[in-house]
Amino acid sequence: MAGNNLSPRQKMINLMYLIFIAMLALNMSKEVLSAFGLMNEKLTESNQATESRNASFVASLEVKAADQPDKYKPLKAKADQIDALAHKFDGYLEELKGKMTAKLDDPTDYEIMDKGDYLDQNFFKGDKLKEDGQEFLSQINGFRDGVVKILSGEKGMEGIIKEVKEKFSTDQEVNRDGIKVDWLDYHYKGFPLVASLTKMTQLQSDIKTTESEILSTMLEGELSKQVSMTNYTTLMETSKSAYFNGEQFDGQIVLGRKDASTKPKRVELTLDGRKLTENQYAIEDGKVKLKIGTGGVGEHKIEGKLIFGEGGEEIEVPVKSSFATVAKPNAATISADKMNVVYRGVKNPMTISFAGVPDNKVTASAQGLSRAGGSKYVMDATRIQGREVTINVTGTLPDGGKVSDNAKFRIKDLPKPTGTVRGEDGAIKMQRNSLKISTIGAKFDDFDFELPLRVTGFKFKVPGQPTINVRGSKLDSRAQKALAKAKRGSGVQIFDIEAKASGVSVILKKVSPVFVELTN
Repeated sequence: MAGNNLSPRQKMINLMYLIFIAMLALNMSKEVLSAFGLMNEKLTESNQATESRNASFVASLEVKAADQPDKYKPLKAKADQIDALAHKFDGYLEELKGKMTAKLDDPTDYEIMDKGDYLDQNFFKGDKLKEDGQEFLSQINGFRDGVVKILSGEKGMEGIIKEVKEKFSTDQEVNRDGIKVDWLDYHYKGFPLVASLTKMTQLQSDIKTTESEILSTMLEGELSKQVSMTNYTTLMETSKSAYFNGEQFDGQIVLGRKDASTKPKRVELTLDGRKLTENQYAIEDGKVKLKIGTGGVGEHKIEGKLIFGEGGEEIEVPVKSSFATVAKPNAATISADKMNVVYRGVKNPMTISFAGVPDNKVTASAQGLSRAGGSKYVMDATRIQGREVTINVTGTLPDGGKVSDNAKFRIKDLPKPTGTVRGEDGAIKMQRNSLKISTIGAKFDDFDFELPLRVTGFKFKVPGQPTINVRGSKLDSRAQKALAKAKRGSGVQIFDIEAKASGVSVILKKVSPVFVELTN
C-alpha cells in the first residue's frame, strides 16, 4: 500500500496531524458552542409559536365538533389523541432537558457545555443501553407508532404517515466509515451537552410541526386554506336572547374575524343604560372581552360603539346585543302524578314557578292559596268544599305575551293519630313501675308534616277496676292506685286519648288506644 512507502519522518508528521485534529475536535471552539446555544433558543421560540397555533387549531375544531357533530366529532376525537401523544412526548423531553442542565449555575452559558457526561452516563453502559436510554427510545417509538396507528386508513394522510415514520425513525444509521451504528449511539453518544440539548429541542419542533400538519389537514378545505380558521370564528345573530316553544327561530350565522392587531381606539359601551368602566372589559386578541356580572334574572342589553382608526378618521362600529339571565336550577322537577295532595287543617307549603319567567312575573290563584314570597306559596284547604282544588298559574313573558297552566290537587283529611306509651304504640309489655311514670302520647304515623301532638287527657282501665278519666298526659293518683291493684299479666287499656296539634284548625280523628301487658 502507498502508506508503506512513506518515510518514518512523514509518518510522524501524519500522526501529529491526526492528533492535532483530534485535539481540535475535543476542544470545540466556544464560538461553535454558542452557535448551538443560539440555535436552541431560536428553536425554542419557534416551538412556542407552533404550540400556540396548534392550540388555536384544536379550539377551532372543538367549535366545529359542537356545531356539526356528525361531520367533525370523529375528527375531533382523533385530534385529541394526536394532541395527547404530542404533549406526553414533548413533556418527557422538556423534563429530560431540565435534568441535563440541573447542575449548571446558568443554563444559558453554552460555552461551558462542551461535555456529554450526563447522557453518556445515563443512557449508555458500554455497548448496551441503560434504563434511561431505553426509555428515550421507547418514547420516540411510542409517539411514532401511536400517530401512525391513529392516522392509518385516513384519506389524505398517506404523506404525513410516511414523513412521521422518517422523522421519528430509530433504525440504525450508517456512519462516515460505512458502518451501521445504533441510532442512539449515532446521535447522542459522546456529543457536547449543548448539541444534545439542541437536538432534543429539534425533536420537540418535529413533534409540534407534525401535530400542526395533521391538524391543518384535518381542517382542510377551501375556507381553511385561504383564511386560516385560527383567525375566524362563527357568530350567531338573533333578534332576542331567549325563545319559547313554538316560536320561529330567526338566528343568523355569520363569520367573524379575530385579529390581535385590530384594536379599537376607544370603547363606549353601556349595560342596561349604565356606562361600562375600563375595568369591566379588556381587549384581547382583537376582541372586547366583557368582565361583568350576569345581574338579576331577566334580559340585559349591551349597547354602544367601538371606535376604530382608519385612514386618519374615526370609524364607529355600533354594538347592540343582549343576553338573558335565568335562575340557576338547584333541584329537578319531579312529581308523582297520583300524589298531588293537600291536607285540610294545616298550612300546605308549595313552590310555583314558570321555567324562564321571573317569579315577579308569575301569578297563581286558587281558593285557600296565598303567596309567601318569591315562588313560595301556602295552601289552606280547611274551608274548601269538596275533595279537589285547581291551582291556575299565569306567567308574563318579556315581550308581554302570556302563558298559563293549571294543576289539580286532591284534598285529604289528616290521618288518624296513634296513641303511645313511652313512645311505643299498639300492644306492648311493660313493668308496673315503668307504666306508672310513663308519658301518654300520640303521633301521626308516616306523615310528612311536622305536627307534634299534645295529650290533654285519656281514660285508664285496669281489669276488675272502674274506668278512670285522667287529665294531662301522666297517670294521676287514682290511676296509680288502680294500677297497684292489677295482677301480673293483666292487660291495662289506655283509650279515648285526647290530643291537640298546634296550628291545626280542624278536629283530629279519634286516637287509637294502647294496650299494656304488665310483666310484674
